[in-house]
Amino acid sequence: MILSTQRHLTMEKLPIHSDGDPQDQNERTRPSTATFLRRLCIAVLFLVGYYLLIRPSSTCTQHHTKLPESYTLGLEDITNEDSHNPNAGRIPDAQSTPAQTKIPLEAHIMSKCPDAQACLQKLVLPAMEKIYDKVDFRLSFIASVSESSEEIECMHGPGECIGDMLMLCAANLPFPPPADESLLPPAYPRTPIIRSLGFANCLINDYAKIPDREFIHQCAMEHGIDFDALNKCASQQNDDPDDGDNGGPPLSGIALLRESAVRGAKLGVKTSCTVRLDDAFWCIRDNNEWKNCAQNGEGGNPSVLVDQVEKLWKERN
Repeated sequence: MILSTQRHLTMEKLPIHSDGDPQDQNERTRPSTATFLRRLCIAVLFLVGYYLLIRPSSTCTQHHTKLPESYTLGLEDITNEDSHNPNAGRIPDAQSTPAQTKIPLEAHIMSKCPDAQACLQKLVLPAMEKIYDKVDFRLSFIASVSESSEEIECMHGPGECIGDMLMLCAANLPFPPPADESLLPPAYPRTPIIRSLGFANCLINDYAKIPDREFIHQCAMEHGIDFDALNKCASQQNDDPDDGDNGGPPLSGIALLRESAVRGAKLGVKTSCTVRLDDAFWCIRDNNEWKNCAQNGEGGNPSVLVDQVEKLWKERN
């Protein structure tokens, strides 16, 4: 789906008279003070409109655009044999030790937010390269959900809601993809975090293209995400988070997004990007800068986050 907004600025032509005295003609064609001020006001209004309505905002707080109650992602017409191949774009998977206690690490974002892009690429990803096997990582999303209907509202429009759902679906898909979903065990293994986070970073790295179908397909191939399953999840209209198959979370993007947004709201998260470590606020990326960071304001430094995770890990294992 291609979303576009067109704005038109119409300026009325002023009449020019060609009869009479040449000097009088020059005086008539010369812009009056009122005309000059009017043109200046129009130019100022145009610039203000561009800044507020067209130019991307670097501050991502909760201002909402509704996602239609019935929306289909519409990726069905893209076919590629590699999209069925779970080994496409394979990355070495993280190995976990069952007996060990992992440290909760969570990033609350909006998929089309520039601060979220910086947060993932400047803090989360560099840290995860070193501590992926020591943390229980979760990518969560900020949106507003209606208590009286199925409506979900996202700051940067319906496309952002779609991006959020795609990232949530990718993280919750069964892995490896089953031949028969009805045979999935109650606690089926999900996409390894190194894959789902890589997919999320691929999307947010060029978030203006969300939800372009070919772009999504390419990111899925690069990180070994089953494209057909991703499409099915994101297009699912089931909005009941308690109506999942096999005892697991529902493979419905709309339900996963609602569940994620409600949880974030209860935690008091309002700004993208907000990072939480061990169930406590760690650092916020807002308006192109780090704010309210732990460790005397140094929490935006990946090495500081890594050191704290290592410390907590040693205390609990």
